[in-house]
Amino acid sequence: MIPFGIIGTGKITRTFLEAVQSVPELTLRAVYSRSLEKAQSFGEEYGAKVFTDSLEDLAADRDVQAVYIASPNCCHCEQAIRMMDAGKHVLCEKPAASNQEEYQRMLEAARRNGVVFFEAMRPAFTPEMAMVEETLPRLGKIRQASFSFCQYSSRYDNFKNGMIENAFRPELSNGSLMDIGVYCIHWMVRLFGMPESLQASPIFLENGVDGAGAIIGTYPDMQVQLLYSKICDGHTPSEIQGENGSLLMDTVSQPQKLTLCLRGQTPEALPVTPCANNMVYEARRWAQWITRGPDRELFRVQDDTMTELRVLDKVRALCGIRFPADERGE
Repeated sequence: MIPFGIIGTGKITRTFLEAVQSVPELTLRAVYSRSLEKAQSFGEEYGAKVFTDSLEDLAADRDVQAVYIASPNCCHCEQAIRMMDAGKHVLCEKPAASNQEEYQRMLEAARRNGVVFFEAMRPAFTPEMAMVEETLPRLGKIRQASFSFCQYSSRYDNFKNGMIENAFRPELSNGSLMDIGVYCIHWMVRLFGMPESLQASPIFLENGVDGAGAIIGTYPDMQVQLLYSKICDGHTPSEIQGENGSLLMDTVSQPQKLTLCLRGQTPEALPVTPCANNMVYEARRWAQWITRGPDRELFRVQDDTMTELRVLDKVRALCGIRFPADERGE
């Protein structure tokens, strides 16, 4: 068994803990929250044994072998490094860091301590990602792709009523680009690598946070369009277009439907097995890498995340989005 702790008690943590129920190698031991009372009430719900409002105590707990981090983006770097320096494996919510410089520091901490560290990018570990990669050659030469994730945030109504929650606070390295756009960016870099050039256009809200945006990534012989939003819903599928046909995908965060449309042929529904909670795949991979040690796939995942952060940094520079974390790195 791998006893693990969690930092963060939000909705995404609940989703992760529900996924962990299908991973027998992992068992929840400790819960950290800035409020000890919240740590206890949350932890007891999921069978944890230790509750703390001290990161130092969590790091010092020798019975905790690994830590899942789902705190605000601005906290990821320092919390992850503290846990890894204590010898703990870390799975960190997306985006893994505020910028490339932070992520590089996190990778260095993982290497010097000999621990497993990677970003919890949900679609990266799914059978659907593998199926898309396997299907790309059937499309012929890829010419265009579009990845869209537009989802009206449950917190946007509060924002409009003057209650600014973490998801809409840029000082926490948050915003639509970091929270939603990152999924689109990940698909782009996972499938096609770093684009030669980028164009970007954000929509800013009253407090300076980006509520939506669009990105164009240009490659030598193709183009990728990304559309993301936390202030409106979208229902347009994502699509990869090749000279022989196209591949449609219903969502970028949790694909449930893939349709291959080859020229002159009847559209083909690819064999996808619906998964109610695709965080189970990253949880299984975490347990596997902790138990068996890292492999080439882990290093590829880490490289993909670095490219993802490179794109995020460049897009933020184009849009004029700066975080306090950027000032700390200079």
